[in-house]
Amino acid sequence: MVTPLILTLIAVAFLLIVIEDIIHVNKAKTTLFFGTLCWIILFISPIHGQSPETIQHQLDHNILEIATLWLFLMAAMTFVAYLNSKGFIQNIVHKIMPNQISERKLMFLIGGFAFLFSSISDNITATLISLAVVMSLKLDPKKLIKYATLIVFSVNSGGVSLITGDVTTLMIFLDEKVTIANLLLLIAPALTSVALLAAMLSVGMSGNVVFEKQAARRIEKTDITIAVIFFSTIIATLTLSVLYSVPPLLTFLFGLSLMFLVAQFLMRKKDVNKKIIDYIREIEYDTLLFFVGVLLLVGALKEVGMLAKFTHLYELMAPEYANYLMGLLSAAVDNVPLTAALLKADIVMSPQQWLSFTYATGVGGSMLIIGSAAGIIAMSKVKALTFMSYLKMSVYLLIAYTVGYYGSYLAGSLIS
Repeated sequence: MVTPLILTLIAVAFLLIVIEDIIHVNKAKTTLFFGTLCWIILFISPIHGQSPETIQHQLDHNILEIATLWLFLMAAMTFVAYLNSKGFIQNIVHKIMPNQISERKLMFLIGGFAFLFSSISDNITATLISLAVVMSLKLDPKKLIKYATLIVFSVNSGGVSLITGDVTTLMIFLDEKVTIANLLLLIAPALTSVALLAAMLSVGMSGNVVFEKQAARRIEKTDITIAVIFFSTIIATLTLSVLYSVPPLLTFLFGLSLMFLVAQFLMRKKDVNKKIIDYIREIEYDTLLFFVGVLLLVGALKEVGMLAKFTHLYELMAPEYANYLMGLLSAAVDNVPLTAALLKADIVMSPQQWLSFTYATGVGGSMLIIGSAAGIIAMSKVKALTFMSYLKMSVYLLIAYTVGYYGSYLAGSLIS
């Protein structure tokens, strides 16, 4: 009885996310309610007679994943909140952009920027920066939805070929299913799918975007210093992770602490109304609570054994088809436990098939707005972007994903 009850509650939770615009109840509230309720039920009525200690261990593991993501988001969002408030990002946009650009060209430019930035940084930071750029342009809500959709897909595509760009890519690499040289083959199909999506979304766009050349806000030396610390932190995160396996969270928290200390030193003689540490309060905490609720729900789904059942797909069809479907499933279920379940199942696949699986789990989450960290952040930042408005883009997203997946499979044929 417990498993059907848990599955019902999870289904209701995801349904409430879908109809958020109708019921006007914040998704953070509903997911947190059902996420915690599922775990309380697991303690009261253990599955298969598990002891409270076993369930506690499972919950601790789930909480560790949540805390890691929460703290990383908090650090990245604090940096971005500060630079946004000082007009740093807007100033850069106005300097590098022409006085005006066609909406179609802007679509390709934003897609390429998000793809490239996510390749050299984490997906969360890339999403925040890319969204900050388009939101500074004051676009029509319907057009903003298209740009935000492209950003989500581009960000997820950009990091798929690097072990530092996506957690599932790193997991597959560490399990020795693919090599670094194999992964680099994914760059071409991933970038092609982004360009295709940009082309499809820009159909019907014939206007121009005019950049209002406002008087540039004066950028203080302190702001430049913090921007340097921010980008240095991103580079250090990638470098230390590859060379010494330093957890990205640790490096980012170090960068945040350095930001606080340096700013404290530089601002000590200035009359400022706001202390540097106060920018933490500008973070969208409903986004963080939404993350907590969603990951608790996914954790409960894992504990009732549903994730393990997805691996049965490989008994029913060839790996290349099963991989494609697993990518689509990762839009509804967190791709990390999904990948972990597949790796533990010891499914035999060729390097070519593992490469296409890497693309699928990295990009497949883009099919639903709640399927990736980039999507959840975008939904919290862009008011017009909801579950349903994003779902309207599903045909374009599916075509781009399918082309990218087929391209990744073809690229895998080059593996000797």
